[in-house]
Amino acid sequence: MRVAGVVVGALIVTLGVQPAYASELPGVTASAETAPNWDDDAGGNANADDPAIWIDTKHPERSVVLGTLKNGGLTVFDLTGKEVQRFATPPAPAPDQEPGRFNNVDLVGNLAVVTDRGRDQLRTYAVKAGRLTDVTSADAPLVFSKDTEEVQEQRTAYGLAATVVSGQPVVAVTRRSEIRVGFFRLVPDGKGKVTYRPITKVDLPSSFKLTDGSTWSPCEEPGDRPQLEGMVFDRTTNDLYAAQEDVGVWRIPLNGKPELLEKVREFGQPAAYNEETEECEPTGPVSPDAGKHLSADAEGLTIAYRHGVRTLYASSQGDSTFASYRIDRRRLVYRAGFQVADGPRTDGVQHSDGAAVTTESLGPLFPHGLFAVHDGENTPGDGDREGTNFKLVRLEKLP
Repeated sequence: MRVAGVVVGALIVTLGVQPAYASELPGVTASAETAPNWDDDAGGNANADDPAIWIDTKHPERSVVLGTLKNGGLTVFDLTGKEVQRFATPPAPAPDQEPGRFNNVDLVGNLAVVTDRGRDQLRTYAVKAGRLTDVTSADAPLVFSKDTEEVQEQRTAYGLAATVVSGQPVVAVTRRSEIRVGFFRLVPDGKGKVTYRPITKVDLPSSFKLTDGSTWSPCEEPGDRPQLEGMVFDRTTNDLYAAQEDVGVWRIPLNGKPELLEKVREFGQPAAYNEETEECEPTGPVSPDAGKHLSADAEGLTIAYRHGVRTLYASSQGDSTFASYRIDRRRLVYRAGFQVADGPRTDGVQHSDGAAVTTESLGPLFPHGLFAVHDGENTPGDGDREGTNFKLVRLEKLP
């Protein structure tokens, strides 16, 4: 997540950019939220990021939502937003090495899988009756790094999505600051725990040919390449939808060629990295190849299934809105945009990173389904402390 990928304001207006303003889109309000998390030492350096919804099929009203909190670990909360369980990140394996840092979470059956970007591993939890038990193998390998020295560079496990392929749990994992997506199979370790084995990997482009014949690369921090984070598998096809933050949304078949289906508004626009502001700033006009509905970063992706219709929701982090698309075979057909606005029970959502959705009835609080999202600027704040949390929205409110 890089919230401010491109500076907006007078410079953009001068260059002719027409950014989307949240006020132009309909607003929905959340019905519940979690307690604030504080990204400082006093708050345990907890920074909310990505949710996942576990459904209790016998007692849907007892379903729970899982959420990653970076250094704050993994939280589990009920449908009122009350925390019922929390798991700490593992400590650094040795002095001068990185401790655990939980980034993304997803569910496959009754297994929850988390990317530990601090230690470049996957952690796995068994879920029963809404309670989690850590079943991570003590021998879990490094996901991308060749050794612990490379782990310290923090080009580690980042985004994550899970599915079932031929009866076996499979996860896709992105690499931080890189263009790689790795696919792994979850397997028993023979000691009552869960580990993983690599299947294959895909590298997406870092530069793109524009219609005028020129080549464009997204502006990134020095040394970084255009990374991916938000992902979701289509459970009906096992295609992976992956958000390359400064590029757009890809469809990646398990056996096939990746296809860029939706571009961000900044796609093709020249920009340069400003060392003083640590931001990418536009140096030229908007490209005719640009997308219309997502402002970089393109982030959390999730799919709702109802009556044979598949709806992909995407976080447009750059303008704090969301876009929904109907999945039509190999295309994304734009349906609507919306924002999660201030309401009587909660504040609104800004710079959302992760999202999860279900169309299942979860009892009286969410009778028609749930849309759970990360809020990158929870209010009210506490002085200069950075507050984040998760918001729970009734699905029927979405346009």
